[in-house]
Amino acid sequence: MVRCGASRYTPPMIVTDDRPGPPSRRLMVPRAPVLVAGPRFVTVITAEGEIETLNHAQAAAYARASPPILCHMPATARRLECAPFAAFDVLELFAFVRPATFSLPTPRGLAAALDLSAPAAQEDEARALLEAAEALISELAERVAGEDEDAVPIAHAMAQAQWAWGPFVMAALGVKGGVEEGEADKSAAARGLKVWERLQEWSEQAPAPAPANLPVEPAEARTRLAALLGRSAEARPQQADYASAVAAAFAPREVVGEPRLVLAEAGTGVGKTLGYIAPASVWAEKNRAPVWISTYTRNLQRQIDTELDRLHPDPVRKAVKVVIRKGRENYLCLLNFAEAVNRLPARPNDAVALGLMARWAANTRDGDMIGGDFPAWLVHLLGRERTLELADRRGECIYSACEHYHRCFIERTVRQARRAEFVVANHALVMVSAALNGLDDAYLPTRYVFDEGHHVFEAADSAFSALLTGREAAELRRWLLGEDDRGARRRISRARGLKRRIGDLAARDNDAAAALEKALRAARNLPAEGWLKRLASGAPHGPTEAFLAGVRSQVMARARATDNAYGLETEKCPPVSGLLEAAAKLDSALEALATPIATLMGRLGAMLDERADELDTPTRLRIEAALRTLRRRSELPIGNWRGMLQTLGGETPGEFVDWFALDRDGGRETDVGMHRHWVDPTIPFQQHVAEPAHGLLITSASLRDGTGDNEADWRAAEARTGALHRGTKALRAAVPSPFDYARQTRVIVISDVARENADRVAAAYRALFLASGGGALGLFTSIARLRAVHERLAPALDKAGIALLAQHVDGLDVTTLVDIFRAEEDSCLLGTDAVRDGVDVPGRSLRLIVFDRVPWPRPDILHRARRAAFGGRAYDEMLTRLRLKQAYGRLVRRADDAGVFVMLDARLPSRFASAFPEDVAIARFGLAAAAARIREFLNRT
Repeated sequence: MVRCGASRYTPPMIVTDDRPGPPSRRLMVPRAPVLVAGPRFVTVITAEGEIETLNHAQAAAYARASPPILCHMPATARRLECAPFAAFDVLELFAFVRPATFSLPTPRGLAAALDLSAPAAQEDEARALLEAAEALISELAERVAGEDEDAVPIAHAMAQAQWAWGPFVMAALGVKGGVEEGEADKSAAARGLKVWERLQEWSEQAPAPAPANLPVEPAEARTRLAALLGRSAEARPQQADYASAVAAAFAPREVVGEPRLVLAEAGTGVGKTLGYIAPASVWAEKNRAPVWISTYTRNLQRQIDTELDRLHPDPVRKAVKVVIRKGRENYLCLLNFAEAVNRLPARPNDAVALGLMARWAANTRDGDMIGGDFPAWLVHLLGRERTLELADRRGECIYSACEHYHRCFIERTVRQARRAEFVVANHALVMVSAALNGLDDAYLPTRYVFDEGHHVFEAADSAFSALLTGREAAELRRWLLGEDDRGARRRISRARGLKRRIGDLAARDNDAAAALEKALRAARNLPAEGWLKRLASGAPHGPTEAFLAGVRSQVMARARATDNAYGLETEKCPPVSGLLEAAAKLDSALEALATPIATLMGRLGAMLDERADELDTPTRLRIEAALRTLRRRSELPIGNWRGMLQTLGGETPGEFVDWFALDRDGGRETDVGMHRHWVDPTIPFQQHVAEPAHGLLITSASLRDGTGDNEADWRAAEARTGALHRGTKALRAAVPSPFDYARQTRVIVISDVARENADRVAAAYRALFLASGGGALGLFTSIARLRAVHERLAPALDKAGIALLAQHVDGLDVTTLVDIFRAEEDSCLLGTDAVRDGVDVPGRSLRLIVFDRVPWPRPDILHRARRAAFGGRAYDEMLTRLRLKQAYGRLVRRADDAGVFVMLDARLPSRFASAFPEDVAIARFGLAAAAARIREFLNRT
């Protein structure tokens, strides 16, 4: 232990509020040490105000002895390499005082959110945590009576569960006597968690009329864009040209099945978001129908939502005109939350987590827990079971039979979307919903904008694939039967099972009731709890597990590298001995399940006709919802599975590719089974999404890969988006970036780093990141290499005062990592493709991008089939150029940005120079010379 005797900090412990008005309140923060853990050492401010520096082992022992004030307990415990310990986590206090409000989960993030001085060093961060705690407690105490009615009862429930902040929050709220005398009994406190009782109900409205077919003229788009930008905006002729060109996507359709299709590439800096919002808003107003904007990443969804403030600056009006739409699994399910609250007598320790969830639920915009106003770090603090798993993640919604139906976040959002001007969704929701011939309310829009259009192929690949795996089959069993008894004994489960959800509906018809019972008996042939362990031990149970055991044996016998920590795969043919027999038995078992489900669906559908005069509206809605869900969750997957099994011994249909896979996570087996993907997934995308629509705009900064042959590039873009499958030729539009890339960027290939040597690669990253002074993004094509480099790189960067963030290491989601990286200008971030796709970081926060090696496509079975279908080597190079182009495009987001793109792999072919702007040359240097040039260039710019 090193004691810094010259440093001393006197924390505010008790402040008395003697202002006139309401009775004075004691504003307290705990008399506790403050702890901030860095990569190399830990800073502690003791309860007496002494500032001490400890190593990680000393700090872990210190924290266990005296609960400290800190920020983000899971991350702190991980850094100290110890189990979680009792603490005052300032993030929990922030989530209580400012629910549904953004803050980064760091001391600097809290300081920024609370308008405090930004801490510079680790010692300052410790001081900032104390100041943040004091500011939050003071803010809570200053709220006038009636301003925050939920706070007292919720705080009381949390304090009774021994929430560390409970006494201090109760005192700040002015509760006489604190926890002991705050309310009469525990039932009164529990009522405070019943936030659903205080949510506003929605009401049904008459169906919206069909949209009109009025066009948007280019001049109208330009005029609306000018209005959105305002008179003081700088002239951006490229943006106006773009808005004018994409207006063609909003012209009336002339041929059934042939939408107005526009492919528009807009270089970085053009301002494509407002560029397409302009004509889309004109169309929505003129035709009184919504335009759906689809994105691939959460970051862009948030950006679009922010840009729409220009169109609707009044938040109340915007809430009516703009809706963020996601799948049901993204939203808090009030029934799940209510059941969790009702279990509190058996699980009293859940009260703290449920209290923070209640605070958020009472203040959220729309109940969205994935990318909405729900702080992602709450999942890390409270656990998935008490946060994300409170959503309807297994398709178990009982719709109008739910007592919370008229307060449901999901149902409210669905209805708002029907009458909005803009619905901001994601590619997965749009594609899956269209494939099912409608969303939850059987509504399909006629106009789409697919932003991040270069991801349409990947999104369609995921949406239209089929997986016959243990995990998928076990999920179907849980959906049909509910949780196994063994699983229920180990944990409290919300899995309700089909009988509980629709048993009363089936009971109205003898044939339906009998079919339901047969289906539930047949569902027991699907994998039960513990199936992974049984497969690994060679003791499968039932026909599904027997088939999966055969698949696993074939993968283990034939995969090229059986020690791969992240997954193995092999071809399905020829099958190992006994696998065809197992597949036939599984097919029979699935038929025994599919037949009664079809009967059940038929009888439920017949009820709607035969008993039309006696069914009330809620019952009709439940039956219709049950039919949609049965089709989506059982009929369609079982049909796909049987089709896969029946072709196992022969040729796979030409439009598909099948294979066997064993999934792993760090060496631990997580799933096994058979995969089927479309060779060209844009075929179903065009069939289900494009053909029913009247107009589509597919846009991106990197639709074309840039071979230098303009026609070939457009043809490749049309192939990747499915435009080649249309009878009417797509309109092409391209607006170049206004940036001076030759002046603002450099591209360097390092020629003397041994890419297979982790020590050498880590040393190269160290030299480059130090040369840039931070603001660097390291991109990896392998998780294992990322982790190896992080381990070697972190100490050196910390010594230089540069924070290092890492995907798959820090335990934070990608969105949170990118948010921290954006906010902390000199930090560095290591990540894989998900980080590359999600990064939108303007300014000096991103001034260096380093690829560990050329991002060639992974040579797996699926890629092999597509390579053969799409041009062999040319297909490989197109994908690689696109990845380089997309990553490079992240460097410059504004006119005053500057940055360097570095490839550590000396084997980057010179022909890939076309992935970069024409006037940007690729320079090749040794590591030392490259570091010197990076330092010189970034210092100069």
